[in-house]
Amino acid sequence: MHPSKTLGLLTVSPLVHCSLTTCRLTPVLSYQQCPAQCNDLRSAGRSHLSFHSTRSSHGSAAAPSVAYKIGAAFSAKGRRFNTKQDLFSFESTRQSSEKLPYTGRPISGQDAFFISNIGNGPSVAFGVADGVGGWDASGIDSADFSHALCRNLARNAKENTEEQRLGTRDLLSQAFTDVVADESIVGGGSTACVAVGNSTGHLQVANLGDSGFAQFRLNAVHYDSNPQTHAFNTPFQLSIIPPKILARSRVFGSMPLRDFPRDASVTSHVVRHGDVLVFATDGVWDNLSPNELLQIVSGYMTGFQAWQGSDRGTKVGKELAALTIQGGIPKEKENTLQTMLAVAITGEAKAASQNDRRDGPFAKEVQKFYPHEDFHGGKVDDICVVVAVVVDASESGA
Repeated sequence: MHPSKTLGLLTVSPLVHCSLTTCRLTPVLSYQQCPAQCNDLRSAGRSHLSFHSTRSSHGSAAAPSVAYKIGAAFSAKGRRFNTKQDLFSFESTRQSSEKLPYTGRPISGQDAFFISNIGNGPSVAFGVADGVGGWDASGIDSADFSHALCRNLARNAKENTEEQRLGTRDLLSQAFTDVVADESIVGGGSTACVAVGNSTGHLQVANLGDSGFAQFRLNAVHYDSNPQTHAFNTPFQLSIIPPKILARSRVFGSMPLRDFPRDASVTSHVVRHGDVLVFATDGVWDNLSPNELLQIVSGYMTGFQAWQGSDRGTKVGKELAALTIQGGIPKEKENTLQTMLAVAITGEAKAASQNDRRDGPFAKEVQKFYPHEDFHGGKVDDICVVVAVVVDASESGA
């Protein structure tokens, strides 16, 4: 999550600098020391990408009973994206990115994800977390923080016995408490976007930082979340600040900025048969706009007849549920629709991040607020995507 231009294993000096407490580059200075121009950017982020007349998705009636078919894909910066291996399908048991093969560090980099049933019921919890790379300057790898957070989110969701009372902020709070209590994690920080979806079609999302999600319905963006930032490239984040860093900041007469689960933006949504939910870290949002994501999602949904055109507009295809079952798309490694969507989004975000001639949302923001930097192209970063396709439970085999 470092705003440097990276291609493969090559790194060029950062083009954007900011002396913020939890900036991607320097996580320990106080917000009060931020340059005046950054103070003007407290609300900067992806909010300009919103093109809806409303920011709520409450207007639709809930389906009688739905199931969430979930897949994930990921790619760490500096690694080639393997479309046959860097993916994950949920099989109704507690799973998180901690289950992935370990090669010295998680192969999803500082990004992490989790997917879990809630207790033994049909409801699910899932989401992404993005370790803030600015902690690298202090010798701290935030991958430990983000992956532990997701491991705790998965465990706590699975162990929950009061399904209807589980809220996303409470789930995030307990997971954060567990991370703080883990003596093996000495510091670091992470954003998080966490969802709880129940079988009645109600979805609650807690978003803290600049990860986020979008809801797609019948060839349209039904909702996309706004990021939480203190300033440009400085997201809200959960963090553990080591005593030495805390003492150092006091010498400069300031306190480090840190956020808590109570600061997360919590929204409620209604989902229905045929909806596609995309949860992703900023490796996606910095390189692809919601409209570009819609093009990817619509291409696959219409291509497989999961969404179909009709005289009355777009409708859900009869084969949707079958496409979300293991083997529903034969002859493909990512043989479910949801996993194929996750792989497609990850691959497109990866390509965009490495394209010096294609200005993504992050580049456009830099050009707007820092025109002297002459920043062009994508923003290389870790990428993690979780996709949930909502289907009628009576058709899904759930």
